[in-house]
Amino acid sequence: MQLWKLQLEQALTEFAEQAPPAEETIFVVGCSTSEVAGARIGTNGALEIGEALFAPLQAFADQYHVHLAFQGCEHINRAITLERKTAQQFHLEPVSVVPVFKAGGSMSTYAYKQFSDPVVVESVQAHAGIDIGQTLIGMQMKPVVVPIRTSINKIGEAVITLATTRPKLIGGSRAKYE
Repeated sequence: MQLWKLQLEQALTEFAEQAPPAEETIFVVGCSTSEVAGARIGTNGALEIGEALFAPLQAFADQYHVHLAFQGCEHINRAITLERKTAQQFHLEPVSVVPVFKAGGSMSTYAYKQFSDPVVVESVQAHAGIDIGQTLIGMQMKPVVVPIRTSINKIGEAVITLATTRPKLIGGSRAKYE
């Protein structure tokens, strides 16, 4: 598990070098602990893996002053666990569900237990994020999503994708962009 933490730390460092996250934005995390351990998504979740990966994510959030949001599994319709103050800041309405080991995902369940005042919301429009194990966080991202490549392409056995977002380019061929 120490190697997985180091892989995550390296991926987040390289991400921030290429696309430094703006303060007070949402960073969404989708994580299949089953995939990290080398099993098919949803078949072998482990709270211990969630615990191991939470610390580097929290350190990243603290360093860049971003809000973490954890996507749950399909059994709670990929609802998002975050701090109540974040939900309030972004005008997100809490829903009545609590992620648990077999219905919510290990990572989301662990995050819920670590947050000081956790809530679950139906969805977010995150500014950046990491998908560990092909959990499909795209539905939780603002348009337009831009993938960020790092030297780390797996954590354990889970394929990872990091992404940021940018404003839409509108206006056609005569438009000017900054």
